[in-house]
Order: sequence, then structure tokens, then C-alpha cells
Amino acid sequence: MAVKASDNLKIFSNPGGPSISTVSRKVIEKDGLYFKDIDGTGEVTKVNDWRLPAGERAAAYVETLTTQEKVGQLFISDWRMGKYPAPKGPMNPIDPKDIRLDESGTLDEGEFRGKTIFGDQYLPGTSVLLKEWFARHLILRANPTPDDMADYLNQLQAVAEECEHFVPVSVASNSRNENGEAVFGMNDAMGVFATWPGTMGIAAAVRGDSMEIVDRFADAVRRSWNAAGLRKGYMYMADVMTDPRWQRTYGTFGEDPALVSEIFKHLIPRIQGSKDGVTKDGVAMTVKHFPGGGARENGFDPHYAAGQWNVYQTEGSLQKYHLPAFQVAVDYNAASIMPYYAKPAKEKSEPQTDLNGQPMEMKPYGFAYNKPFIDGLLRKQMGFKGYINSDTGIVHNMKWGVEMLDEPERIGFAVTNAGVDVISGLFDHEYGMEAYNRGKNDYYETHPIPEGFAKEELILTDESINRAVGRTLTEMFELGMFEDPYRNPEKAVAAAVTKQDWENAMDAHQKSVTLLKNDGVLPLTADKLAGKKVYAEAFNKKGEAGIKNTEALRNLLKHLDLTEDPGEADYAILMISPSSGDYFSATPGYLELDICDGKTVCNVNEKGCPVEETHLETTLAGAGRIAEIAAAVHAKGGKVIANVNFTLAWQLGNVEPFVDALTAGYDTYTSATLDVIFGRFSPVGKLPITLPRGDEVLAVNADGVCISRNDVPGYDKDQYMPDELKDENGKAYAYRDAAGNYYELNFGLHY
Repeated sequence: MAVKASDNLKIFSNPGGPSISTVSRKVIEKDGLYFKDIDGTGEVTKVNDWRLPAGERAAAYVETLTTQEKVGQLFISDWRMGKYPAPKGPMNPIDPKDIRLDESGTLDEGEFRGKTIFGDQYLPGTSVLLKEWFARHLILRANPTPDDMADYLNQLQAVAEECEHFVPVSVASNSRNENGEAVFGMNDAMGVFATWPGTMGIAAAVRGDSMEIVDRFADAVRRSWNAAGLRKGYMYMADVMTDPRWQRTYGTFGEDPALVSEIFKHLIPRIQGSKDGVTKDGVAMTVKHFPGGGARENGFDPHYAAGQWNVYQTEGSLQKYHLPAFQVAVDYNAASIMPYYAKPAKEKSEPQTDLNGQPMEMKPYGFAYNKPFIDGLLRKQMGFKGYINSDTGIVHNMKWGVEMLDEPERIGFAVTNAGVDVISGLFDHEYGMEAYNRGKNDYYETHPIPEGFAKEELILTDESINRAVGRTLTEMFELGMFEDPYRNPEKAVAAAVTKQDWENAMDAHQKSVTLLKNDGVLPLTADKLAGKKVYAEAFNKKGEAGIKNTEALRNLLKHLDLTEDPGEADYAILMISPSSGDYFSATPGYLELDICDGKTVCNVNEKGCPVEETHLETTLAGAGRIAEIAAAVHAKGGKVIANVNFTLAWQLGNVEPFVDALTAGYDTYTSATLDVIFGRFSPVGKLPITLPRGDEVLAVNADGVCISRNDVPGYDKDQYMPDELKDENGKAYAYRDAAGNYYELNFGLHY
């Protein structure tokens, strides 16, 4: 029988104090209280004394830990869960057949060497990683059941307890409580915990209802994660969407800085446990991506070279649009903040000021390397007290602005110079030790210092290492992970299946549905359907997915009189789910927002400027059939109802003119959308973004400058648009439908 950590777990209760849970660690009894022997001294030292403030305990521990133990804690990377192997591919070098489970049947003890998208690395077994490398920060991307997750995390803690110095394992995850397509690096897992619509859907529902939706959402996140032992979330995005072609639009709460800020006032204290920081029943948040990733140069993503710039075309846009939600995160004591990969584009930007009204220094380094933004703006001016967790891959792939440095120098420059505390990507312990040793040996006596840099900026010092590790240890002390890191798998399941949470989530799905157009056909009540035939079809970017989803849609509608011939239908229900681009690689041109199939669009050169060469783009397989289906249904006097799933700010010119009713969803359950269509739920959702009217408002000139500002939200773009594009109401940017309605921020109809 497999030996699990919970089989040997011992728990000691302290009156008025924390419970002490341990598998193998010595427990000290003194004055009727129990203390875990964290530092291996066998005494109630500052480190072991839970009565002392977390910061004081952390400061004492960094003086005890060895340099190698501390360097091991500077890095965070993906780690495998043996029972849930990921398929082998560019994201994962490990062949599932090579997995070797430990005696618990949980931890993968196989050794691998492979190439990932972030570089080559030797990967030891889990026990070696924890005991010899002293890695303590892992990223979980698998999607296990709650009890398997608790077992896995318990086993990690049990192995960590076997080290001379005990430091618990902090496992981070991207969000797990929203519906949508699984995307590596964004929303890796879903459907196990109570599942809300996508974050834009939450924003749509909130705008139409109240902030109680966010409160209920955050409470469910905290309880379900904490019950399973998952105490660190890479969430949520405080970024404001300003360029609509940004791939990560779907992970935002939309384009309104005021709404995003208000959402974070509710999210942070309810997930972390308090407004003052994390608590022992909280989950620490990493808010991302400072100073706002929405100011994309024509939508290019910084996962690839063309997207390495944040462009501020509009004077003052940084403070006006992009920083407010991050100031809320600071004020509400978010545990950590993640800087974006990108670097500021000084030569393409208008002046930006810091909080003191002084010109913002636009050094051309990625934000994790950018001292004026991290140490100056975020820490000294905005007052951030938590720790900085870089985005994944800054040392090897997304090293924008510091390509001239080698790997140890990039680590030193990020940690010592800019103030980063955890570097995400690979377990670069060897490079980290090299960065430290270069400050102790004569390395730079025989090797040139890169031009424009100082030796002191490029090495890891004892001071910078202690600062970084002290901050992450403080978080773990505050979370109670040193005293009580173990969780009961049965309680993890109970928390995940809480009926009220799932009901609240469905309520948010229903309230997220946004009614954009209605000629009176909706709600499609029983009397309207009496004796009528219905045609139903689902459209996706890939045709085979559309076929599968059409079958699922028709199964939901099996109580109706369905027909497979739109020419026989009195009503057609079309579920439209476009998709564009790829997360980690650039398209040959700009990210396409038109709902199209085989559209000819221009390529771009290495500078991001349009060229004469073209290519074909498809965001929806069979997009032309929408008009054909509509024509067939209308010829019989019927009506067409469509729903578009908004992961990006789609252009609706190939959909809206052909339908009689139109709804918007945001990774919203199909069943919730149908509740609105059939009148079982009256729509309240409001658009969290402004939809561009067409290619003309996204046009990029020969110099790579977009006609609509990259750094300004859709609701404010008109003030910068050319007069010749404006209509009689002075509007140019937003899509306008046949009824004269503008599909802009906060628009939504009711029955």
C-alpha cells in the first residue's frame, strides 16, 4: 500500500495558538505550548517561536540558512505531478512513460534532461529537487482532483521536513476558478473548483449587478484553494486592456480602470484573508503584470521579440489608465506583484510622469530588470511592501533589453539592481551560485564588464539574497505554512464541491450574458416555439471542434423540434466562438479581430510595420456560412439568434448584420446563455470592453503607428481619432449596429 504523508501525520494543538502538524519534524514542548523545530536547533529560537512576528522570524532564518539553500529559493519553475503527467511537447520535455513514482504513488522521482520553451535543463527527481537543490517554489499546471492535490502537496511538505533546515514548499498556480480553453501559462486548469465565467464575464456581470459577485467568487477561491493546501495564486490581472489585439485580453477584467480598481478592492482582502495582508486561512496573490500589459504596440505580445515594447503614445496615459489598479493592489497589501516581460518604448512614447510629477525614466529594460519602475515607482513611490515575482522566462527567452548580459549577470541585475525576489522560468541554481561567486572571486578581473553596467549591479550579494529570501519566508510564516502545512484530502473535496459556490458561479454565468441586439425575438418563450422548427450550430476556429460543439448544443436543445436544414427552420441558434493567434508565437501580421475564414491580410516586417506581402487568416471556420444560414432562415420568415464568445474584442461586421438577436458571452456556460435566450433569466450583463467597428480603426501606417492609440482604452479612443472617421455623433471607434446602438463599454440591453 502506498505510504502517504497523512498516514504518519501528527497534530499538536496550542491553546489560542496555531496547530502544529508534522510527519517527521521534532516538536518542542515548552511552558505548555508546542513549537516545531524548524531550524534544527531543538530549541525555541526566534525562528521556531510562532508567537513572534513573521518578519522577525524570517530575518532570523536568513541568518541560519546556507547560501546554497537561499539561492535555491530565488527560482520558481513548473513541476510535474507524477499521477497527472502532461503530454510531451514543446511545453514539457518529459515522456509520461519515463515517470517513476515514489512510494506514496504521488511524487515523480524520474530524472530527465530536455528542451522546453524556456531553454534546456536537467531535471532531477522530486526528492533531489527539494533536498539537494533546496527548491521551494514550484508551479503546478496539472488539474488534479482536490484530494489528489492535497495528497501531492502534503507529500512535498513531508519531503521538505526531512532537510536539516525546514522550509515549506510554496506551490503557485494560475487561476483555477474560471471557465475557458486551457492555455499554458494563463489558465492551465479549470472545472475542479467552482467555476465562474472568464474574468471579463465576471466584469460584465458585476457591471450589470453588484460587487457581491466578486465577493462570492473570492471567498470560494480562498476556501477551496486553502483546503487543498494550494496557498499561492498567480492571479489576477490588474492590466487594463487598451490595445484590442492583445492576446491576453480574455484574462483581464476589461478596459475600465475604475472598475478594475474596484474589483481588486474586493478580490485581494477576501482571497488573502484581510486588507492588511495574508492570513493563516488565506491564499497569497501575485497581481500581474506591472505596470500594465495592455499598452501593447499594435497588439504584439512580449512572449516574442516583436512585442517587447510597451508603447505610451499618449501623454500621461501610464498614470491615468494603467497604474490605478496596481495602486489598489499596493494599498490592499497584495503579497506579490509580477512585472511584465516588456520594456518601455521611449522613442515611440509621449512623456510620462511618476507620482511626484517628475519625468518617468524610460530605461529600455524589461520591467523585471527596470529599477526606475520596480524600485523607484512601485516600491518607493507607490509604497509596495511585498515581493516581486518575475514573469516566466526572463533569464533565457524574454530577456528584453539585457540580451548583452549572460545568464548569471541577468540574475544579478534582476535581483540586486531592480529588486526582484523570485525569478520564474527554470531552476537556475547553478547560474545563481555563479552570480554570487563572481562577487567573491576575481571573475571581473579577467572578464570585461558589459558596457553601461557596473559590477555591483550584476552579482548576487549576501544583502540582496537575504532581502529576497526574507520576503518570501515572511509570506510563508504569515500563511502559517511552517507550523501547519498539511491538509486533509477529504476536507479538500468537501470545500471544492460546496453547493452554494457552484450555484453562485452559475448565477455569475447567467448575469455575464450581455444582450447586444434584439428585434423582439427574445426571449424565445414556449409560445413562440410552439409548432416551430429550430436549427442549431456551433462555430469554432477549428472545424472539428465546431462539429463536436454542435452535437453538444443540439443535445441541450433536444426538447425542441430540431432540423438539420436551416431552410426549414423558423429559428436558428448559432453559437460563435472565434479564436485568433497563438500565445507564444507571432502571426505573420497583426492579430486578426475580424470574424473571418480565409481573409487576406498584410504581413509585417521585423519592425512591426505592414508590408505588401499577404497571408490568409481564419478566426472562425465556416464564417461565411453565418450569412448563408441567415439568408435561408429569413427566406422562410424566420429569425436568427447568435451568441459570440468574447475572448478578444471581436469585430462583428460579419455577424451582426445577419442576425435578429445577438448576445455576448465571455467563456460563459452555454447553458447559461440558453437560459437568457429562452427567457429563463433576464439579461443584465454589460460590455466590459469597447468593440472596434472594423479594420479602419485598427489600421497601422507605414511607420507602424496605429490610427487608434495603443495605450488608451476603447471608451476614450474617440478623442484621438481623425475627424474624417467620426460620425454625426462624433464617434469613430465603437461598432454601431443596424439599430444605431454603439457596442461600447457598459452597453447592454434588457428584456
